[in-house]
Amino acid sequence: MSEITLEHLVEMEAIKQLKYRYLRAVDCHDWELLASTLTEDCDARYDGGKYTFGNRAELIAGLKGHMDSPQVLTMHNCHHPEISITDDKSATGKWYLQDLVFNKEQNWMLFGTAIYQDQYRKENGQWLLCHTEYERIFETINAPIPASLSFTHSMFEQGQH
Repeated sequence: MSEITLEHLVEMEAIKQLKYRYLRAVDCHDWELLASTLTEDCDARYDGGKYTFGNRAELIAGLKGHMDSPQVLTMHNCHHPEISITDDKSATGKWYLQDLVFNKEQNWMLFGTAIYQDQYRKENGQWLLCHTEYERIFETINAPIPASLSFTHSMFEQGQH
């Protein structure tokens, strides 16, 4: 659809809110919230295919396997959305990702950027991710975590999760 209408802007905002919930769910290790952002058949391809998941259950299990520890702290920010409403039940999105990961147990930190390519499907009046992938622009890893870096708070270690 080439002409952007007020209805399209409303749908685009709903998709932005969906993406923000998805990222917050990942960073807060809120797997139930994450599941609510994905279609059952949602597939994912992260880091140029390094991590691939065929459906929602595989995706959540895979992320939990890598991240479900109070020693893994992440921050995922997506911005510069380019959202296209394909029809009343489908849309695509391109996002710029910046992520920061601390693995305190393995003593490394990562900073990177990537481009997300998403596909969305509207089910029961709600936009959901049905495909998500990203390809890295760059990634840096620093190990060990610098001794001068002091962690003063973590929601996971304070019983606030």
